Amino acid sequence: MTEKKYTWHKVADYVSELAFGDNQIAVVELKGKKICLGRYREALFAFAYKCPHAGGIMADGYIDALGQVVCPLHRYKFSMANGRNTSGEGYYLKHWPVEIRGDAVYVGQEESGFWNLFGA
Repeated sequence: MTEKKYTWHKVADYVSELAFGDNQIAVVELKGKKICLGRYREALFAFAYKCPHAGGIMADGYIDALGQVVCPLHRYKFSMANGRNTSGEGYYLKHWPVEIRGDAVYVGQEESGFWNLFGA
């Protein structure tokens, strides 16, 4: 299996400038599109702005005690680490790797692959 290659995009100069709400979710832009950054136990995770089920705004949801992001509309739960639906409905939440370099926050996008054909 070949290793994935990423193009890294800076989404914040400092972690401290991210506007995390009480729900520990912030909204940033990645190539002109809104995405969410979730913070759980000091780790950062990047995931889609909208739920794949009914388009609920994930930033209006919350992160539960197990570190899963919960959609505000129907309470579907997703792993922030791998995008898998953990509440059993079978959906997949788009997600991206996050790196902290110095003080800056970067989100990686795969350099090749089917989804890049559509600007995802």
